[in-house]
Amino acid sequence: MAGALAGAVSAGRTAWRQAYDRPGPLGVAADVVVPRGSAGDVAEALRHAGVIADPRAFRLAALLGVGGAMHAGEFHFPAGASLHQVLEILHAGRPVQHSLTIPEGSTARQIVRLLAAAPALPGPATPPPEGEVLPETYAYSYGTTPETILERGRVAMARALVGLWATRAPGLPLASPREALILASIVERETARPAERGMVAAVFLNRLRQHMRLQADSTVVYAASDGLGRLDHTLTRADLDLDSPFNTYRIAALPPAPIASPGVAALRAVLQPAASDALYFVADGTGGHVFARTLEEHHRNVARWRAATDHTPAP
Repeated sequence: MAGALAGAVSAGRTAWRQAYDRPGPLGVAADVVVPRGSAGDVAEALRHAGVIADPRAFRLAALLGVGGAMHAGEFHFPAGASLHQVLEILHAGRPVQHSLTIPEGSTARQIVRLLAAAPALPGPATPPPEGEVLPETYAYSYGTTPETILERGRVAMARALVGLWATRAPGLPLASPREALILASIVERETARPAERGMVAAVFLNRLRQHMRLQADSTVVYAASDGLGRLDHTLTRADLDLDSPFNTYRIAALPPAPIASPGVAALRAVLQPAASDALYFVADGTGGHVFARTLEEHHRNVARWRAATDHTPAP
């Protein structure tokens, strides 16, 4: 009798181990949100996602299998994950990592749209102060709020600005880190070529020294698009005549706030600009710009650009 009982126990253990390690029903690897709650609540969520087939078997496995508390969150389950693997994943508690990239030159409204479209971020976000979120890639897990990411971006921008302001070149016509941030946002939107940032910054700094209007198209686009930073048409005379504190064709100073979030390279370009006495630049038709010291030279550059592209640029 004792031998028969021992044999039955051994057979039961073997059957249990086989069920514990048998591949599960999940056909394709999946990320699944596991709720906080009882083993029954977790089992139902996993069954609904196709990770397990039998909630009762899962609850038994949770009782007899891998020890420790099960974590809530979003976890990655491989195809065919066994009960053993599922429990190991839940006990380890390593959530799925998402990432959100905020491109350089993004406006506050564009950043909010990126947050709204990002996976695993709950709820809408309030637009941050313009220019105060550092463009970079932010990692986050399920349950992170948009406000948390925005706060991380604000802290990162503040640190970058303080650090770069301390290394600024002498004699810049900028009274504060805030003014550097504003000008860097304009530089960021004026050129997409990293090699040109220092020259574009030098032009605007030279114009500030001489109390000239910056005449930056990007500021007009910002004003005319109500802060979106993008127009569905080329700039018109009506746009250039727009009565706005951001229209640097009308004001002889920096605008009152940034027009986008500049990256570290644009901030560095403003605080450590190229050595140049240029006062003008115009597109060269290839995505770059040509620079000029005098208005006459600038007019020749404009004429060449107009002839090559058959466009009439803003004055």
